[in-house]
Amino acid sequence: MKKKQSIIAKLASGSLVLQILVGILAGIALAVVAPESALSIGFLGSLFVSALKAVAPILVFILVAASIANQKRGEHTNMKPIVVLYLFGTLAAAMTAVVLSFMFPTTLVLVTNEATLAPPEGIAEVMSTLLFKVVDNPVNALMTGNFIGILAWGIALGLSLHKASDATKKVFHDISEGITSIVRVVIRFAPIGIFGLVSKTIAETGFDALAGYTQLLAVLLGAMAIIALVINPIIVFVKTHQNPYPLVFQCLRESGVTAFFTRSSAANVPVNLNLCKKLDLHEDTYSVSIPLGATINMGGAAITITVLTLAAVHTMGVQVDMATALLLSVVAAVSACGASGVAGGSLLLIPLACSLFGISNDIAMQVVAVGFIIGVIQDSAETALNSSTDVIFTAAACREAERKAELG
Repeated sequence: MKKKQSIIAKLASGSLVLQILVGILAGIALAVVAPESALSIGFLGSLFVSALKAVAPILVFILVAASIANQKRGEHTNMKPIVVLYLFGTLAAAMTAVVLSFMFPTTLVLVTNEATLAPPEGIAEVMSTLLFKVVDNPVNALMTGNFIGILAWGIALGLSLHKASDATKKVFHDISEGITSIVRVVIRFAPIGIFGLVSKTIAETGFDALAGYTQLLAVLLGAMAIIALVINPIIVFVKTHQNPYPLVFQCLRESGVTAFFTRSSAANVPVNLNLCKKLDLHEDTYSVSIPLGATINMGGAAITITVLTLAAVHTMGVQVDMATALLLSVVAAVSACGASGVAGGSLLLIPLACSLFGISNDIAMQVVAVGFIIGVIQDSAETALNSSTDVIFTAAACREAERKAELG
């Protein structure tokens, strides 16, 4: 019995990233050797993602409310520079996608089956959706995973409790600690969950399903790689005056990998909060910036919108000047920030961008269908970039504040 307990304890304290890597390799092996078994074992992945999605809304709500309620008067939380980084990073991602799309123009063989979801008719509809998400019923927001509404109610409750008694604040602090402990237990099951996700995905799609979209994927992933490995490190260096790559690689490894396989920014919020604590960042800052980043820091979504829109433009033979391309960057960035408030995410915002070039909704929706086809990789990479960047920018702002404080 003691031996079994020691093995369990060893697994619980071992490297989570290494265990996830083992789960990925085991999932690929199972999908290749026994695809039917891989399909049946896929429920482990769904179970893991469901557990993360279940705990994330209440975790964000309580953490945000508790951190604001317990914040000391006059304490600086670095939120303003983080929001600026979120918006600048999203715009930079869109502009990078424009440049790559012009360097490597891609055309599509448009599919005949169109997506059945209705896209938003304009930017006004996107912003309207966001505003209604903000004023959503708090119980409904928690039940449906509406993180915009959860964040708004968490901030409102935290501000209301800011003048409450110390005993009341302590209760909220203790509840947040308890929920955080539950999250840690859920995260320890990540290797098993990702094993199920990988095995099912490979068994269903195989390795040849995406071969017809090689160039499109290359432009998409190339733009995301440039943001992750070039632009983000430059931003971190400018903010911290330190070698950015240890932080960047740690965030990609411990946040990006999990987000890649769960394909859910909401599910990765607990993972990011845990990573921020590991990085010893300011809790009052990251408890707000991480859920906020999950709603407005959408560099990956901006890249997806831009690349697929310009692919449609090149396919239809539409001539595009640089001024219009820059306008597309702005529209893509603004739309990407609203992607979390629209059913279908970034893909269903493509018709909005296509309308800039006079491309009909029928054609645009066929491009959306192409997006769903490559979504196995596109959505995974997009989520990994979005989620890991949340931690990178939060850490950069916090460390910049620490550096300035040391300098006096």
